[in-house]
Amino acid sequence: MSKWGRITAREILDSRGNPTVEVEITADDGRSVRASVPSGASKGAHEALELRDGESNRFLGSGVTKACRAINEKIGPALKTIDPVELPKVDEQLIVMDGTANKARLGANTTLAVSLAAAKWGALLRGRPVYKHLADLYGNSRLKIPTPMLNFINGGRHANNGIQIQEFMVVPGAKESFREALREAVEIFQHLKKILHDKKDSTSVGDEGGFAPRELEGPLEAMELILAAADEAGYKNKTKLALDLAASEFYSERGYLLHHERAPLTFEEMTIELKEWCRRFPLVSLEDPLSQDDWAGWAHLTREFRSLTTAAGNEAPPLLVGDDIFVTNPERLERGIKSKTATAILIKPNQIGTVTETANVVAMARENGYATIASHRSGETEDPVLAHVAVGLGTDGIKTGSVSRSERLAKYNELLRIEEELGPGSYAGLEALTKIRAAVKL
Repeated sequence: MSKWGRITAREILDSRGNPTVEVEITADDGRSVRASVPSGASKGAHEALELRDGESNRFLGSGVTKACRAINEKIGPALKTIDPVELPKVDEQLIVMDGTANKARLGANTTLAVSLAAAKWGALLRGRPVYKHLADLYGNSRLKIPTPMLNFINGGRHANNGIQIQEFMVVPGAKESFREALREAVEIFQHLKKILHDKKDSTSVGDEGGFAPRELEGPLEAMELILAAADEAGYKNKTKLALDLAASEFYSERGYLLHHERAPLTFEEMTIELKEWCRRFPLVSLEDPLSQDDWAGWAHLTREFRSLTTAAGNEAPPLLVGDDIFVTNPERLERGIKSKTATAILIKPNQIGTVTETANVVAMARENGYATIASHRSGETEDPVLAHVAVGLGTDGIKTGSVSRSERLAKYNELLRIEEELGPGSYAGLEALTKIRAAVKL
């Protein structure tokens, strides 16, 4: 048998109970690795495609038996002549076998499951942690634990509560270690739960583990409640906030319906409103503040925020993070670079389909002064590999949900273990993110 061992794909379930692909590689001596892929609910229109069965009488058409069959019958045998330690060559073969620009033939869920499993298998063969294996392969000498952005209140597509903003996130201010930053987040989360309970509001959680209250008047109250929880937890003026607006979800040709009770806003009006939020709240990151194809609006907003004078304890304007507009795609990122659009990019491996393509986008962003934030998806699995991808590729931040739901905590717990291996001083922290924000010059 080759260095690969036996490659097996199977259909498992993600955190929403939807089918997804898992790949297992097993050697004759019993050693094995597994990797599985997530799936988003709020998807950018330009993401690489998933391969689904499309049969209405089975999992409502979302089964992945076609993807598993492609791995078991075609991809697995085709990889046997490639050294699994050489992940870029493995990924190159996957790209060639698919042969399309958006993984339309094999599906990004198919190729990424194999790519992640190969990353783990190569690391096992080398006797190294996955993050170190990736760092070696892609030339990352910056082995740091990225700054976490933790989802505390869900809205948008992730909660049925009428709030347009998809994620209200906490960015802990603890400097000593990731462990302390995570403790800060947990304590604030528990105080927020008590505040919502005392208000007789719902403490149920959404897809990503954040609370999904039903009685909030709007986004400003959501931010006020989180800051009140931080104050009660003893972190007054230390904790920062971040938002994922997912603006494509409330955009139409009439404009941005940010507030149900008001007329849609133009991108100029959205910019004015968001600037006012930043003067009022300690916001360090705004993800998808405008729609995925509103390039003119994004360019305008980026210009306006470059000279933003901030209040609320902000040392620099917030990062303007492109998710749906960039979709971890080098061609779209290149357009953003040329048009001076955004100051950061969200990194979602399943938007592009292989680890190597993901690493190339991270490198491209870094070379052009963009911050990078590794991200989960709303339909996640218990696989903690995103933690290794973030550390191994050297992303500046990571968002993988709240401090509830085990598929989210699996990633944070893995970062705790990696921090132990790397030792003191390995946490990048909020201070590093602040320096990046201050240094961005677009």
